[in-house]
Amino acid sequence: MNQHDIDVLDEIQRRVLWLATRIVDTANRDRATGDGVKVGGHQASSASLVTAMTALWFAHLRAEDRVAVKPHASPVFHAIQYLLGNLDRSYLTRLRARGGLQSYPSRTKDPDEVDFSTGSVGLGAAAPLFAAVTRRYVDAHFGARPDSRFVALIGDAELDEGNIWEAVADPATTGLGNVMWVVDFNRQSLDRVVPGVRIDQWRGQFEAAGWHVVEVKYGHRLAEAYARPGGAALRDWIDAMPNEQYQSLFGLTGPELREQFLDGAPEGVGAFIADVTDEELGPLVTDLGGHDLAAMLDAYAQCDAVTDRPSVVFAYTVKGWGLPIAGNPRNHSALLSGEQVDALRSAHGLTRDTEWDRLDPASPAGIRAGQRREALSRAPRQRALGVTVPPTTNVRANKPISTQEAFGRVLVDLARDPQVGRYLVTTAPDVATSTNLAGFINKTGVFAPTAQRSWSSDRMLRWTESPDGQHIELGISEMNLFLLLGQLGLAWDLSGQPLLPVGTVYDPFVLRGLDAFLYGTYSGSRFVVAGTPSGITLAPEGGAHQSTITASVGLELPGVTFVEPAYATGLDWLLCDAFGQIAGATQPAATAAPAEDGAYYFRLSTRPVDQAPFEAARTRLGDAVLRRQVLAGAYRLVDAHQAYPHLAQAPTVQLAASGAVLPEVLAAAAELADEGVAAHVVEVTSLDRLYRSWQRTLRQGVRTATVPSVPGALRAAFTDRVPVVSVHDAASHAMAWLGSAVGAPAVPLGVDEFGQSGTVTELYELHDLLPGSIVNAALAALTLR
Repeated sequence: MNQHDIDVLDEIQRRVLWLATRIVDTANRDRATGDGVKVGGHQASSASLVTAMTALWFAHLRAEDRVAVKPHASPVFHAIQYLLGNLDRSYLTRLRARGGLQSYPSRTKDPDEVDFSTGSVGLGAAAPLFAAVTRRYVDAHFGARPDSRFVALIGDAELDEGNIWEAVADPATTGLGNVMWVVDFNRQSLDRVVPGVRIDQWRGQFEAAGWHVVEVKYGHRLAEAYARPGGAALRDWIDAMPNEQYQSLFGLTGPELREQFLDGAPEGVGAFIADVTDEELGPLVTDLGGHDLAAMLDAYAQCDAVTDRPSVVFAYTVKGWGLPIAGNPRNHSALLSGEQVDALRSAHGLTRDTEWDRLDPASPAGIRAGQRREALSRAPRQRALGVTVPPTTNVRANKPISTQEAFGRVLVDLARDPQVGRYLVTTAPDVATSTNLAGFINKTGVFAPTAQRSWSSDRMLRWTESPDGQHIELGISEMNLFLLLGQLGLAWDLSGQPLLPVGTVYDPFVLRGLDAFLYGTYSGSRFVVAGTPSGITLAPEGGAHQSTITASVGLELPGVTFVEPAYATGLDWLLCDAFGQIAGATQPAATAAPAEDGAYYFRLSTRPVDQAPFEAARTRLGDAVLRRQVLAGAYRLVDAHQAYPHLAQAPTVQLAASGAVLPEVLAAAAELADEGVAAHVVEVTSLDRLYRSWQRTLRQGVRTATVPSVPGALRAAFTDRVPVVSVHDAASHAMAWLGSAVGAPAVPLGVDEFGQSGTVTELYELHDLLPGSIVNAALAALTLR
């Protein structure tokens, strides 16, 4: 790139710097919030990436490339989108305002097109890596897509996050030559100037994981000075200088800067800079490569040339570059004063009337912006898969079976479906066989970029690795599981191919990956995850492996539908419906659950359960009615007045339960009948759908000042306003709201303490889940009327 082009890019980056700074400024000083709460923003953290991002969007990227932007650099991203013509001017004054620009880049909430949501540090860095894993899979199965580069712009402090290194080290992410991370190496964190520089450590860790490492440390001024006689002494001193001392130079000028710079320096350094004027010295010694457009573009080109492994660029920058707060140890959340903003505006040749203007379209910079807008424009992507998922696989359930086993069978049957099977892709963090994915793997194989020779044979598991495989095996990292699931669920957008992604994980370890789970759903990803086995029903494994709060997590996570069936056919219907929703195929109106837009979390068990009670309900209600109610979230498994006609006038309770505890609940209902109490049994298949239907009616009543109605799903399952006992192998509060929803007294039973090793019966006794305790709870509930 010639000097003219660099000069044009320099003009653009100056305008980007101004707009990013002013976007934060106007949000804090020009907009009255009325609540006394600081709006915030990160002018310094934005400024440090202005050069790197200007070089990317105005010179390097192609339309097919995908970029994750450091959370605190969101004002820079929006400034760039505005200059490219992709963002209306009205949004520039609405940072962190309702309906305006989000605090951090958001796929689902920002008005301009964001490739990767960022915010929880570390996740935005790893997301493009797993998007590249997804692209490699898509290319192998559906034909090569246009070449894309997956780029992450990250802060150096993000490298303290453990999930970064879990992602870098996973075998599934090796060999991805289309990945580039750009580290904003400003050597400051939120609280301080970081003592020491960890570049050697980080370089070694990346290289050990097989990455290509590029350092962009010096700008052209320093590079030219180093090339002069005696310049080596200057370079050695800058390399050896303590980071805190170097950062302190940015707030100094004149003789004071010279004195600070030479404090502790060898004699040769002072002699070398003796003929450098005070005015020239500051720009020289603070000339970092991360703010040199040519140096950054050269680094990007070096990464493009390495195609057999991921690349990372360490771009040495200064936090607050180009601003009066540059390098200040407390500049992370600092805001420029009004006087400083006015001075900056004048320095950029702008006025109050022109400060929000785009680049003059007839100027070289404006022409470049117009060209780049055309070059980066993208065609709309299609999210719907366009296949019809069958409503059921007619899973075989002639004897007691666990939901975990039924889950594996349904997946195998769907894999045989000529329409659906090719789009299924599974993944697991080294628990594929113990979560019942073995049948699917035996049928479809394990994905590997190239065919791998198998050195052992296993009659139960044929672990054949090839580009045709449909299971992606991960190392033991739940964060990686959810990061990969999140990107598989966005393959329709980032790789032009909708998929049906499925992940499995031991249910207690859902919590290990919760940050990444939340990240995926916040980004609008759609996938199925099965947490299995779950609860204290995993009895001998002890408290460390017995999940108790995961049902609450599933219920409360936005963008997630939580499902916990007890019976195989119900699971079959629910799983097929979930895939149908993800595929976007229209289901028959009479049997479909409400349209949903998100992920699905199935909480399953290894406890075999007798299927006869479900079949009895099936006979009583018929498939159409029962399926509709199962999908809606609850149905009456046992109608006490039909099962025990002599109890028609008896005291009545309703026993509501999910999952593995249904046998105990059914036994309790029979005992209550012997004692003259009619106990209806309700299987809650999806607490989530049931709760949402209740909340919809409540909120409608609140917003319209009308009496809330009882939603159909609740009305069908809980026909009587009688006391409720909820029973759950999970924290008791997850179902405790049912009493309020039904309008009756409630006694919630569940697991509110850590478990321990033992038999199922012993642990159920310890946590009051045996039939006798459920009977006592029902009698207690009757006294509360």
